[in-house]
Amino acid sequence: MLDINLIREQPDRVRKALEARQMETAPVDSVLQLDEQRRALIQEVEALKAERNAVSKEIGRIKDAAERQAKIEAMRQVGERIAQLDERLRQTEQELNDLLATLPNLPDPRVPYGKDESENVVVRVHGDLPAFDFEPKPHWDLGPALGIINFEQGVKITGSRFYVLSGAGARLQRALIAWMLDLHIRQGYTEKYTPFMVKGQTLFGAGQLPKFTDNLYRDHEEDLWMVPTAEVPLTGLHMDDILEEADLPLLYTGYTPCFRREKMSAGRDVRGIKRGHQFDKVEMYIYCKPEESEAMLQKMVGDAEETCRLLGLPYRVKQLCTGDLGFGASITYDIEAWAAGCQEWLEVSSVSNVTDFQARRANIKYRPAEGGKARLVHTLNGSGLGMPRTLIAVLENNQQADGSVVVPPVLHPWMGGIEVIRPE
Repeated sequence: MLDINLIREQPDRVRKALEARQMETAPVDSVLQLDEQRRALIQEVEALKAERNAVSKEIGRIKDAAERQAKIEAMRQVGERIAQLDERLRQTEQELNDLLATLPNLPDPRVPYGKDESENVVVRVHGDLPAFDFEPKPHWDLGPALGIINFEQGVKITGSRFYVLSGAGARLQRALIAWMLDLHIRQGYTEKYTPFMVKGQTLFGAGQLPKFTDNLYRDHEEDLWMVPTAEVPLTGLHMDDILEEADLPLLYTGYTPCFRREKMSAGRDVRGIKRGHQFDKVEMYIYCKPEESEAMLQKMVGDAEETCRLLGLPYRVKQLCTGDLGFGASITYDIEAWAAGCQEWLEVSSVSNVTDFQARRANIKYRPAEGGKARLVHTLNGSGLGMPRTLIAVLENNQQADGSVVVPPVLHPWMGGIEVIRPE
């Protein structure tokens, strides 16, 4: 959530930043109007309460009964007026907070201007694209031929956009998840196993509600929501906490299945397992002091890149433009791995500095070592990496002419002796 003081003091800056995000009707003026109403109501209520307190002290000293009764009646009316104003204040604050909750984070000044994803900027490319002396298959052909991906069973038990991994395919996905968690632990992160369902307040704190309500799955009888990413419960770990400066930065990693009601365009990504309502992801998450967040951003990008390099995946790093930034992000770098069968770059990680946007919503602060007022932390998040796109890239880039797939060496300890996946 944006700081109301920033909007109040620099409205033009906020307007321009939101326009750069392609918000055509950013409600800055409405926010300012509600904020002015709120402050006027607070001032009026406080003045009336001060008057009531002063007169209440006088009443005890008044000897004339009629005069005393008149004062009591006047204060009763003042009390009714205060109650009315308190309700108006509550409603105004609710309207203001609801409106503030719809505003995205402001882009970092380094973020390039752009209208949409077509204007994202490639920062660097690593590795050579694999060369084959045969026509490489896309995973939607390769997987069924190996007997490790079954689309029909997924549709039968659930519906479109679901699939079943079998045998070495299921083991390969599990190996990727376990290996990535262990890698991130070596990189300095602490593993967290979190619930796969969270409260609505947790989603609000992470910036998912109310913006993405229609994309989330929920239990309509209880306030429980399926997580769209481990970023959400990892944010929730320290909601309403005041951390000690000496404990920062806190680096966490965690695995969760993720559930999203993807709004899929007809004809887009209709083949294969690239896009679905359920997927697995290993997440990296950092809490830090504001002055540390840039260094933490670079670390997290580097950690995601290392994951790709160790898997032997050619990849490129893209900086997202203003029009493609996620709701809570101030600056984002996507890591895209090359998939030789479907002949495209697949986003396997998105690393963002969220600054104090989530911390303000979730009320996460730290206590400075030198004392003084508690301050908001900065939070960062990044995939390390996401499935099934990492699985796709591993399968397609390591396929052989005979239809088999060579397992990357770093995964061998988790594959139970399987170094080559052959048709089952």
